[in-house]
Order: sequence, then structure tokens, then C-alpha cells
Amino acid sequence: MRLIVIGIAVYLIPATPVSVRAALMPVHVYSGLFIFTSVIATALMGITEKLIFGLKNPAYKDSPPEAVLVNVLGLLIAAFGGLVLWIATRPSWKRPKEEQTVHNNSSSPEDIKVGTAMTIRTDQESSLETRRRNGKAEESG
Repeated sequence: MRLIVIGIAVYLIPATPVSVRAALMPVHVYSGLFIFTSVIATALMGITEKLIFGLKNPAYKDSPPEAVLVNVLGLLIAAFGGLVLWIATRPSWKRPKEEQTVHNNSSSPEDIKVGTAMTIRTDQESSLETRRRNGKAEESG
């Protein structure tokens, strides 16, 4: 319960400094992965327990179609969990750092980037970039 309160305080309150968020990010990520792994393990144990104690005739050891179905489901759940854990722990899958840009004459959503670095552009630089994007860079002189 304490971790939930800390998570809300750090990541949902805008006044929290970026340095505090960055310092707690590894704990946040690996706590989430631990909870996810616990959910996967609980799901696997639950379906296995239900199958073992629920099958009377034929018994689980005789591999009826229900047992095969649940075993395949268990393999798929385990593969999904493993894939999510693998992706979440790879640096190559992390979101790249973005540059924060402040434009003076544009309010379109694609011109606003949020990140750690901040660049302030003049109106002339912004309009030149817009011309380049629209294919009119050759007209500017």
C-alpha cells in the first residue's frame, strides 16, 4: 500500500522534481515487473490446480483433451509473460529521450515535444522548419 501512495505522489503530482522521478524509476519499473510476474505465476497455478482437482474421470494423468488445452494455455501464458519481461528489461526497447521544444507561433500538437532538454526557437527558425516540412525550403532565401 505504501508503494502505491509513493507512486501516486511521485508520478501523478506535477510538482514532483524530475530528479526524484528519475531516481525512483528503476524501483518503479522492477516493482511493476515483480507484480506482473506474480500475476502470471498465480494464473498458472490456478488453472493447473483447477484442472488437477476438477478432473475425476478421466484423471489428469491420462491427458484428456481438457488437460492438453490447459497445458497449451499455460505455455501461452508463460510465453506471454516471458516476452513482456524480456521487452521491459531491454534498453533497446526503452522510449528514446525527446527534446522539449517551445514554439512562439505554432500550437499544432506535432510541434510540441516533451522531454528533458529544452530548446527555445525564434519565430524565424520555426517558420523555416515549417517550410522545410512542407517542401518549400527552396523558396526561403
